[in-house]
Amino acid sequence: MKWETKIKEIIPRTADVASYRFPRPPELTYEPGQYFFINIKQGDKELTHHFSFSSSPTEEEFIEFTKKLTSSEYSSALKTAKPGDWARIDAAYGQFTFEGEYAKIALLAGGIGVTPFISICKNATDKHLNSKITLFYGCRTENDIAFRQDLEQMQKENQNLKIVFIVNEATPQWKGAVGLITADMIQKELPDYRENMFYLCGPPPMVTAMEKLIVSIGLQKEKLKLEYFTGYP
Repeated sequence: MKWETKIKEIIPRTADVASYRFPRPPELTYEPGQYFFINIKQGDKELTHHFSFSSSPTEEEFIEFTKKLTSSEYSSALKTAKPGDWARIDAAYGQFTFEGEYAKIALLAGGIGVTPFISICKNATDKHLNSKITLFYGCRTENDIAFRQDLEQMQKENQNLKIVFIVNEATPQWKGAVGLITADMIQKELPDYRENMFYLCGPPPMVTAMEKLIVSIGLQKEKLKLEYFTGYP
């Protein structure tokens, strides 16, 4: 469906990542992991982009996308956006979804590629799904971890959810994993990895590397679902 709307709320997530919320029409249905197209204005010019929902279908009052703010034209428009600004939305699209179809899933995210997994984890937590979910979430630094408090709270509420944070550049205070997502890390944190369906999302080089890694530890490509975040315009 397509409709015109206005920005409801803007939520900073990290120094260069923000979430944008819009009122949710009662008739809108979508699945966790899907995406939507959104037009915004910069002066008299309309700009369009697509984003994964970082909200969950269980959240009835709003829908949300989350973006890493770069120097692009679209990001520049978002940086000056404010509640009440016009937008046009076209939703929902995509098959990178999970609603409990598998008993065990592993989610591998790089940077802002975590957004569809926020929707998936929140939906699973709110609906008390029985599926075991393990999220591997890699960022450059600890300060780049978007939704950290949300994910930690979900993990407390959902005994079937396990979060593994990984940073490339660690401070002495960092207690989590350091480096990149590796085969050894997956096998250590997820001993029954062969029983999982793997979802991979992030920048194309990261997704391609993770696909090779997962295949290298003995899983068939039929056990993989891929979502490429092609740049950050």
